[in-house]
Amino acid sequence: MLITCSKLGKSFGVDEILTDVSFILEEREKAALVGVNGAGKTSVFRMLTGEWQPDSGSIMRSSDLEIGYLPQIAELTGNLTLYEELDSSLLHIHDMERELRRLELKMADDSLDSKTTTLQHYAKLLEEFEAKNGYEASSRVKGVLKGLGFPETMWTQPVTSLSGGQRTRVALGKLLLTAPDLLLLDEPTNHLDLESMLWLENYLKDYKSAVLIISHDRYFLDRVTTKTIEIENKKSAVYNGNYSFYAKHKAINRENALRIYLNQQKDIKRQQSIIRAYRARATEKNYIRAKSREKLLDKMEKVDKPESLPDQMRLILTPKFESGNDVLEVHNLQMSFGTKTIFQNACFELKKGEKAALIGPNGVGKTTLLKILMGKYQQSGHIKKGVNLRIGYYEQELQNHNPNNQIFEEIADTYPHLKNQNIRDVLATFLFTGDDVFKPISKLSGGELGRLSLAKIMLDGSNFLILDEPTNHLDLFSKEVLEQALCNFTGTILYVSHDRYFINRTATKILEMSSEGIVEFLGNYDYYLEKKAETQQKSEFEQEAGDTKNGYQAKREQERISRKEETRLKRLKNDITNLEEAIAELDKKLQLDEIARNATEAANIFTKKTELEDQLITLYAALD
Repeated sequence: MLITCSKLGKSFGVDEILTDVSFILEEREKAALVGVNGAGKTSVFRMLTGEWQPDSGSIMRSSDLEIGYLPQIAELTGNLTLYEELDSSLLHIHDMERELRRLELKMADDSLDSKTTTLQHYAKLLEEFEAKNGYEASSRVKGVLKGLGFPETMWTQPVTSLSGGQRTRVALGKLLLTAPDLLLLDEPTNHLDLESMLWLENYLKDYKSAVLIISHDRYFLDRVTTKTIEIENKKSAVYNGNYSFYAKHKAINRENALRIYLNQQKDIKRQQSIIRAYRARATEKNYIRAKSREKLLDKMEKVDKPESLPDQMRLILTPKFESGNDVLEVHNLQMSFGTKTIFQNACFELKKGEKAALIGPNGVGKTTLLKILMGKYQQSGHIKKGVNLRIGYYEQELQNHNPNNQIFEEIADTYPHLKNQNIRDVLATFLFTGDDVFKPISKLSGGELGRLSLAKIMLDGSNFLILDEPTNHLDLFSKEVLEQALCNFTGTILYVSHDRYFINRTATKILEMSSEGIVEFLGNYDYYLEKKAETQQKSEFEQEAGDTKNGYQAKREQERISRKEETRLKRLKNDITNLEEAIAELDKKLQLDEIARNATEAANIFTKKTELEDQLITLYAALD
């Protein structure tokens, strides 16, 4: 056990931020801390580091626990270059290396008697140096720099010349190289492209110590974490699975809890009605019966009503009229700024109803391409737009509003035909209620500006949506609302996003963009990864087979794959048997009278049984 938090509470003045947060982190555990914006996630991090003290509750840390914390905005000072800044994380390694060199020189000059003592010191230090992968220090620094998307041409740049996002990446790199016992990462993927995210995922999965992550990137959480700690209504709940597991079982648990609560309330009302009936018949026998039932009612273990979910925006996207079947054709599109070519030979088509995600590394020109389609840049090449198109555009910079307007005025100016009550009703569905509708646009947060942009798109009734990073400023609940709206949208969508979970749920086509053009994949993000892996594996296999005249290596590889598959199937069948036995045991428990009379215990057993049945379905599917 690394750290134990018990009933943590935190307030600022009269504002209670947290009242009951409890969880445990074990060694090498990878956990996510989730909740809506403002739920108190960063406050938990600051209490874990000791920067803040809890107002109530306790935090127990293992002795000598080393914690590394990456805030959303990292501060870096000094005149070091990019390489030197990361290398400074390994100063203790370099000190050990210098000491080893000194001892080697000393042994060369020492007499036989003193050489023995020096040799013992050298052997002990060398063992520690090797345990800390000292010989790999330089390659580790280079690997982290490349993994986080810094080309070698940038390594000699001073850190002070970097952007805020690049500095945060540098701070992340330093933290990874320091390798503390517990990593606290607050939105670590904010400034990473898809390739860097994949690298970070693999790095953290193989990381030898524990990690606690705050992130809106659900795909990232799914791939890295095995525990989810949710903060909602100032309290915590722990789910022993990744984000998808949490989202599914939270809904199941809430549904079960609400059903149990309502059934108990129904039973309580029935008992109270019987008691009133007994008392209405004023006889001694009926009085005794009424008292007996009242005592049983008082002893009943009451189930608390599930707390209300946070308010969520409501979004329905309905085209005012249909477009033609051919929505967009792009051929040989090229864009340059001065003498620098950003991309060339970009070609793709969109048909009515397709939902295409445009992906690629940072700087390749994805946002530029969208702006070309909106007529904001001139280009060379051919663009043909279909008939009856009504385009809704979501800008990444969220600057398509009049900053001098209030929220209400912005909607009224854009859609003058709407009545005041209609405007208020629409804004309420996007969580702008009461006096919030009179907030100046210049004072809105990124999330509020994002919701306002979506409100305008909904009112516009577009049949072709062009969206640039639409999930960037939305919390997890708002993202899910947007996903569902896009999935139900009958028009056509082209969007840029780094949110792979969002892409996976909404895209029917992936457009992979590079400086040399665009490659199409007809499927979601998982399909894209599968095809990319197949292509890479095929390339590696062909190269390996080509290096051996008789294809001996290919045969060995096929045998290895067959053995691996046999082992996998054997393990699966054992797991299925164990799960079926466990489910049977839970079924027996549910049939016991003492369990049937205890609503809470019965609900817990039923929930566990449901979880095991879900796992069993997954294992059966894996047999195919």
